[in-house]
Amino acid sequence: MERDYPLEKVRNIGIIAHIDAGKTTTTERVLFYTGVSHKIGEVHDGETTTDWMEQERERGITITSAAVTCFWTPTYALTDKTKKHRFNIIDTPGHIDFTVEVKRSLRVLDGAVVVFDGVAGVEPQSETNWRYADEAKVPRVCFVNKLDRTGASFEHSFSTILDRLSKKAVRVQIPIGLEEKFEGVIDILRMKAYYFEGEMGNQVVEKEIPESLLADAEKYHSELVEKIVETDEVMMTEYLEGMIPGFDVLKKTLRKAVIANEIFPVFAGSALKNKGVQLVLDAVVDYLPSPLDIPAISGIDPNTEEPIVRHASDAEPFAALAFKIATDPFVGQIIFFRVYSGTLSAGSYVYNPRTRNKERIGRILRMHANDREEVKQVFAGEIAAAVGLKDTITSDTICDENKSIILDRIVFPEPVISLRIEPRTKADQEKMGMALNRLAQEDPTFKVSTDQETGETIIAGMGELHLEIIVDRMKREFTVEANVGKPQVAYRETISGIAEAEGKYIKQSGGRGNYGHVKIKVKPMVLLTKEELEDLPKNTKRSPGFEFINTIRGGVIPQEYIAPCEKGFKEGLDRGILAGFRMVNVSVELWDGSYHEVDSNEMAFKIASSMAVQDACRRANPVILEPMMKVEVVTPDKFMGDVTGNLSSKRALIEGMEDRGMNKVIKAIVPLSEMFGYMTGLRSMTEGRASFTMEFFRYDIVPNNVAETIIAARK
Repeated sequence: MERDYPLEKVRNIGIIAHIDAGKTTTTERVLFYTGVSHKIGEVHDGETTTDWMEQERERGITITSAAVTCFWTPTYALTDKTKKHRFNIIDTPGHIDFTVEVKRSLRVLDGAVVVFDGVAGVEPQSETNWRYADEAKVPRVCFVNKLDRTGASFEHSFSTILDRLSKKAVRVQIPIGLEEKFEGVIDILRMKAYYFEGEMGNQVVEKEIPESLLADAEKYHSELVEKIVETDEVMMTEYLEGMIPGFDVLKKTLRKAVIANEIFPVFAGSALKNKGVQLVLDAVVDYLPSPLDIPAISGIDPNTEEPIVRHASDAEPFAALAFKIATDPFVGQIIFFRVYSGTLSAGSYVYNPRTRNKERIGRILRMHANDREEVKQVFAGEIAAAVGLKDTITSDTICDENKSIILDRIVFPEPVISLRIEPRTKADQEKMGMALNRLAQEDPTFKVSTDQETGETIIAGMGELHLEIIVDRMKREFTVEANVGKPQVAYRETISGIAEAEGKYIKQSGGRGNYGHVKIKVKPMVLLTKEELEDLPKNTKRSPGFEFINTIRGGVIPQEYIAPCEKGFKEGLDRGILAGFRMVNVSVELWDGSYHEVDSNEMAFKIASSMAVQDACRRANPVILEPMMKVEVVTPDKFMGDVTGNLSSKRALIEGMEDRGMNKVIKAIVPLSEMFGYMTGLRSMTEGRASFTMEFFRYDIVPNNVAETIIAARK
C-alpha cells in the first residue's frame, strides 16, 4: 500500500491557548474550511466537533485533546491540486487542570498555532503552554483572535507576546479596523489587504492596502524584512549593501527561521466572525515544519543502552510513541500514537521495550474527534490510534522487535490535590476499582492510592475541576455512584539540613539469618542545570525528587545489594517524619556498611536502608512543603482594594497589578490550601463581576504555625 501524501505535505500541529481564547472555535472554522464538517459548531451551542464529551459541552470548555485529520490547499494555489496538504490537528484544553493534555500533545507534534485573546493578550496558561512548547522545541505561529470584541487591541496583545513570551515574535499581519469595525487583515510580507466575503467568510478577496493604513504597513514591512534577513548572514550582508530580497526568497528564509525557532510570526483575525482563519492555515503550510524538517528522533537501544536515532522515513525500522489512552464506548481502549519511522499494518505485532512483550495491533484508526475511520496501514510522520494493545500505557515506545528502541518518556507533573472517595453501595464497590484504574491509565496526572491506616481510597489530581470531572465520568461512563470527601492538599516533606545515620538489620532465628548494614548521609537535593546534570559522576542516579549517590569502595557491600539499598531508601522516603507525607528532594549517599557471607540477603539490606534513611531524615531538620499557586484575578477597579485585602488574608504574596481594558489584573502567589471555594467568595465580593485563574507554581516551606496545625490534624 502506497502513502496518500508525501511526507513534505504532512503537518502535525496543535492548537494551544489559555482558556476562552477561542481555540475550539478556531478549530471548528478549520474543519469547516477544510471540508471535514459542513456546518460550523459553536461552543456556546454545545455543538462543536472536537469538544465531544458531555462534560465539555455542558461546561463550554475543552477537557481532552481531540485529534482530527483534514486537508488544505493554500488560498493562493486553489487551482493547483498538487499543493494539497494533510493536516493532523490536535485541539488541546486551555484549563490548567488539564495541562497534561497540552504537554503530551506537544511531545508528538511538529508545530503549533498559539491562539491569543485580542483583548487580554498573553494570559497565565498561555505562558505555561509556551514554556511546554519551548521545552519540546516546537515551532509556533501566533494568532491574535477575537479582534471583533469590545476592547480588542492587536498592538496590546502583540506587546504582551514580546514582553512575556519572546522577543522573537514579529507581525506578519495587522488588522483593518478593530471591534465592530474589524473588516480584514493586511499581509505585511505580501503588502496586500485581505477581506473575507460570503456567508461564512469562505471567499478570501485580495485588494490593495487602504490608504489610511499604508504608512503603518510599510513601516512594519521594513521591520519584518530586517527580522528575516538577520537570521541569514549572507542575506544580511547583501541587505546592508542595499540589496532588498524578493518575496519568494523572504518567504523561504522566514520558513527556515520559524522552523529553527528564531522567529514566531503573528497573525490577526476573529474565528467567530470568520475572518483570518484561512490565512493561518496557509501559514501552517508555508512556515510550520513537515516531519522531514525536524531533527531525527533520538532514543536508546534497550539492549546496549547506546544512543540511536530514527529518521522520518518509511524505509527505517518501525518506531512510535504512545502519547494518550482513551476509552471508546464502541471499540474499548484505544491508544493514540505518533509514528516517527517505518510503517505499521493492522494485524501485525509490535514490541514494547518496557514490558519486553509483543502485542498484536487489532485495528488502526484515523481519528476525527470521536468519529473513526479504519485504515490498513500508517506511515512515518502520521498520528493514528490502535485497538488491541492491552499492556501499553502513556509514554511507552512501540517498535520493531528486531530493531528495538526506547524513545524519551514524557515527564508529567505530580498531583497537588487529593480527596477521599467511597462507593455508595456494595455493587458500586467492584465497579469503582475498575473505573478508577481505567481513568488512571488514561490520565497520568490522576493517581489512585489507599490510605494504609484507614483503608480508604484516595484520588489525587491537578485541581478541583479535574477531580470533579473524574467523579462525573465515573458516574456517566461506568455507572458508579460514589461519596466524595473534602479536597485535601497534597503536602510533601523534605529536609533542610545534613545528617548521617547507620542502619543495621540483624535477625537470627535458627539456621540462616538476616544481616544488612549501611552507613548513609542525607542532604537536600540541589537543582541543577541541564549541563550540570550531564556532568554528574557515574555513581549518581537522579529521578524527580530523589538522588542516590553510591560511594562504596572496596566491596564492603557487594554490588548485588546496591539496588535493594536504593529501593529501601525510596520506600523509607514514602512516609515522612513529621506528618507522614511523601518526602521529596532528598539526596542519599551510601558511603559504608558491611555484609555477612551467609546471612546477608537483598531483603535485609532493603530493610536496613529504609531504617537508616528514616533515622537520618529525622535528624536533618525535616520541614513540610505546600503547593503554591500562581493566581491572576481580573476585577473591576472599584473592588480592587477588597480583592487584594482578601488575598493578603490568605497568605498571598502580591506580585503586581496592571490594567486590562476597564479592569485591573492582580497577580499573586497563594498557597493552594487557602484557595478552596475561592470563586464563591470572589463573586460575592465583586457582585459576580470578577474572575480568576490559577495554576501550580512551586512547593514552598510551610510557616511554623501552619505546620503545627497540619501535624495536629494528621495525629
